Amino acid sequence: MKPPIILETHALVREFRGFVAVNGVNLKVRRGEIHALIGPNGAGKTTVFNLLTKFLTPTAGRIVYNGIDITAEQPAQIARRGIIRSFQISAVFPHLSVLENVRIGLQRKSGNSFQFWRSERSLSHLDGRAMELLQAVDLADFASMTTIELPYGRKRALELATTLAMDPELMLLDEPTQGMGHEDVDRVTALIKKVAANRTVLMVEHNMNVVSSIADTISVLQRGQVIAEGPYAKVSTDPLVMEAYMGTAEPVESALQGAH
Repeated sequence: MKPPIILETHALVREFRGFVAVNGVNLKVRRGEIHALIGPNGAGKTTVFNLLTKFLTPTAGRIVYNGIDITAEQPAQIARRGIIRSFQISAVFPHLSVLENVRIGLQRKSGNSFQFWRSERSLSHLDGRAMELLQAVDLADFASMTTIELPYGRKRALELATTLAMDPELMLLDEPTQGMGHEDVDRVTALIKKVAANRTVLMVEHNMNVVSSIADTISVLQRGQVIAEGPYAKVSTDPLVMEAYMGTAEPVESALQGAH
């Protein structure tokens, strides 16, 4: 039996002065799964993310979350429902420590995000949970380090921790491994799989090695439309997907592997 649907879109459309960036997209994201959104550059992936988090308003169509129509809701309302977009809301503070960054995420969740004047002692009750989150992303040993000193891959792990501090039900990860070396990619991929154990993840990702290793379901976008959907074994041999990535309908799996 398939898990229940947590998020779905119905004929989602977004136009920009006559240009249709998203054209009738129907997504069904199932609870507890990692769902990847892939496609060539300009396919509309980021626009879909912006529509889901309400940084853009749909031209047409509906967005339904946990059975509730959220199409008309504002970004803050979406966040309160537990839809948190990583690497956008996290915005780490470079001159604070790694621990302090996670603590700010916890303050946001508790509604005290603007009370930076509070004493260190009064915020210390958040340290235990902050350290748990750092442990979850393998950053416990870096807790006292100033964030600007973190290597790039570790900084992305910290952004993941600050997102987890918001206690998301659905995490939207936008290019989580972009700009990383092989070692950092492997580490962050493992972290995503680890933190996804108790929540749902929808991710945009170019690296097909990442997608093939952790995604339960993959939706392939081209020119704002979903052209294929399913597990990696299915979409990687779909002629339409080959055409979109390589300009050929030959079902060559290696074509996808090289399309980062």
